[in-house]
Amino acid sequence: MATAFKGGAFDYYGRQYREIFARFHVELELRETAGAAENIKLLQDPNSDVEIALVVGGVSDGKHAPGLLSLGTIFNQPFWIFYSSNEPFDRLSQLKGKRIAVGPMGSGTRLSAEHILGKGGVNSETATLLPFAGTAAVEAMLQNPNVRLMSFPIAEAFTIIFPDLVRLVLPRAVIDIDRNIPPNDVPLIGTTAKVLVRGDLHPEIVQLLLQTMVEAHGGRKIFQRSGEFPNGADTEYPVAPAAIDFYKNGPSFMQRHVPLWLSVHAQRAIAVLVTAIALSLPLFRLLPLAYNWITRRRLFYWYAPLKALEASFDAGPIHLSEKQAEIERIEEAVSHIRFPLTFSDQLYNLRSHIDIVRRKITSQTNALGRVAAE
Repeated sequence: MATAFKGGAFDYYGRQYREIFARFHVELELRETAGAAENIKLLQDPNSDVEIALVVGGVSDGKHAPGLLSLGTIFNQPFWIFYSSNEPFDRLSQLKGKRIAVGPMGSGTRLSAEHILGKGGVNSETATLLPFAGTAAVEAMLQNPNVRLMSFPIAEAFTIIFPDLVRLVLPRAVIDIDRNIPPNDVPLIGTTAKVLVRGDLHPEIVQLLLQTMVEAHGGRKIFQRSGEFPNGADTEYPVAPAAIDFYKNGPSFMQRHVPLWLSVHAQRAIAVLVTAIALSLPLFRLLPLAYNWITRRRLFYWYAPLKALEASFDAGPIHLSEKQAEIERIEEAVSHIRFPLTFSDQLYNLRSHIDIVRRKITSQTNALGRVAAE
C-alpha cells in the first residue's frame, strides 16, 4: 500500500492498517512516497507491486486514471495555514512574500496548495514554497502562542470554485480547553481522503480492507461525526461494487464470523458446490426420462418375439409344441419383471397380448386334435 512521507496523516493511518491486517495474518507492506500524486502513478504502474493507495481529492479522477476503483472516502483533511504575525490573516494575498510550507513535490497537499494559493496570487514567483509537511509540525504550531492559524471566512466560495474541497470548522477550545485554544471557531477548507485499489485486487483483501477502514475511521474526530466515515460518496472515481454492497448491507455473515483464511476456502467450496448443482440440475431432469425409457424398453423387448410368434401362424399350424414352449418362456420372463405402479397399465397390456397368442395356440392345438380323432 502506498502511503506518503513519514509524519503525515497517510503514514499514520497506513501503520494502523498494517496492524489490523496483521491480526488477520495478512502482511501489509507500506510504501513510503511523496504523496497522493505519486501514489496514483504507482497504482497505474503494473510493475510497481502497489495495489492499494491512500489519496486525496483533486489530484486525479477515473477519466485520467482508468482501471482504478475507489473503496470510499475515509476522512476530511484540512489545509492548515499557520503564520506568525501581530495582525490576523484572512486573505490569501497577505501571504505574498512569505515562506510557506506546502508539502513535498508529488504530494496531493502541494498540488492542492498551489491551486488554492494561486487564487490569491500566491505562487513560486510571489512567495517561497517549501517542501515541508507533517502532523508533528501542526501540533507544535498549535501549541505555540506566537503562531496563529489562518481562518477562511470565504471557505464556502472555495468549495464552489474547487468541487473537491470541503468547508470545515475547527471548534473553539478543541485543542486545549483550559487555555481556550483556539479562542474562536475557525472556518477552514480541506479535502477528502480516500482509498483507491487496482481493479484486480483479490476480493478477500478488498473485504478485509473495507473492515479495516471502518475500524480506523468510523469513530468521532474533530472534523467528522461518528459513523460518517468511511462511505461510498466518491464523485471522482468509480466505487467498487463490493464497496457499494458493503456500505449498503454491511459485512456478510461469513465476514463477521469466519476467519479470513477459512472464508477463502469456504467460499471456494461454496463456488464448487454451486457449480456442481448447476451442472447436476439438467441431469436430474433427464434421469426420470431416462428411467422411463429404460422401463418401456424392457416391456417393448418382449413384443418382438411375441409378434414373431403370432406371425408364424400364417405359415401353417405346425410345430405347435415349440410355439407352446415359446409362449410359456415369454410369460415366465415377463412375470419376473418388477415395474413401478405407473407402468401397470402397460404391463397388463403386454400380459393380455401374451394371453391372446396363447389362446390362438390352444385353439390350433384343439383343432388338430379333432382332425386326428376323425
